[in-house]
Amino acid sequence: MERLVMLAGNVSAIIGLLMCLTAGVVRLLGDFHLSGYSAMTIFQAGTGLMVLACLAKLEILLTRSQH
Repeated sequence: MERLVMLAGNVSAIIGLLMCLTAGVVRLLGDFHLSGYSAMTIFQAGTGLMVLACLAKLEILLTRSQH
């Protein structure tokens, strides 16, 4: 179970970081939309995925400290 949570945390962190970087680049280029989605929406989704990654890592730390 711990490995699954760790994998989910790592994958969501990478995808979230890529989404935030993509949204930032789109905004720096002067556009407001990417593939029909607002750049801010993409950025918020990326931030949410990075928060999910942080919570997954925290869960791993808490379960390890209980053993």
